[in-house]
Amino acid sequence: MTDDRGRLLLLDSASLYFRAFYGVPDSVRSPDGVPVNAVRGFLDIVARLVLDRRPTRLVAAWDDDWRPAFRVRAIPSYKAHRLADPAAAAGDGAEEVPDGLTPQVPVIVEALEALGIARVGVPGYEADDVIGTLVARESARPAGARAAVDVVTGDRDLFQLVDDEVPVRVLYTNRGIKDLEVVDVARLAERYAVASGQAYADMAALRGDPSDGLPGVPGIGEKTAAALVRRYGTLAGVLAARDAGDPGLTATQRRRLQDAADYLDVAPTVVQVARDAAVPEHDDRLPATPADPERLVALAERWGLSSSVRRVVEALTEVGRG
Repeated sequence: MTDDRGRLLLLDSASLYFRAFYGVPDSVRSPDGVPVNAVRGFLDIVARLVLDRRPTRLVAAWDDDWRPAFRVRAIPSYKAHRLADPAAAAGDGAEEVPDGLTPQVPVIVEALEALGIARVGVPGYEADDVIGTLVARESARPAGARAAVDVVTGDRDLFQLVDDEVPVRVLYTNRGIKDLEVVDVARLAERYAVASGQAYADMAALRGDPSDGLPGVPGIGEKTAAALVRRYGTLAGVLAARDAGDPGLTATQRRRLQDAADYLDVAPTVVQVARDAAVPEHDDRLPATPADPERLVALAERWGLSSSVRRVVEALTEVGRG
């Protein structure tokens, strides 16, 4: 049984602390009046996930680079609308983040360190790439040694990692942490009419994604993109059909694909998460006790987070000790 081999829970950290920031009122403040709503919400999310999903391993994946240069070189519009300074388009600009959230992120970092929860990032890569690489490593283990993998995110890009064989599922936060949408291969087929995580990525490249600044192929929406991937198997198969003048493509579809040739040549570089980022060695075992109890107590008192910290510690203790 897969459960005997454990469960690896991978958190898309920025997705979760942004959700916490907007989901918890900014009236939640430290004793000296500083907003800590994102910190409290993030810790409460972790506590709930640990209790509900009962992982044996846990990693908070981190955006060391939210807009990697290799993706910007391929498609300069990639996340450009999120730049704090729109003139900074070379891949090294800062992300526009709410003023109230920015000072809370280091507190989240400190809390994870004191708890002993692995926080993993890679220079030049996004959290998505960290998650993709950790999924690839788990998938490469012998079948009897693989843990089941749950990826927690509000980002549909990570649907491409869904794989029933490992298995890898995405716990999608669109409806909230209390009502996570479990995305597996059956859900991809039901909701997006694609047969696999890779087929979702191919469909997404054709469709584009305005929230990431990806133009897609003008005139080809989600349903048409999914139908093309179903018919030809892969994005490469769609492009081969275009180049061969395959009669399964209408003249309009062929023209649209030809007009978007430059975009389609580079889109996979941007859409596909990395599977081979240089993720450093780390201890991802679920801690049964905090790594630094004194530091954790001091942090809880300084920021007025005692109740949230207690909930996380209790969850880790209950699940970590089995």
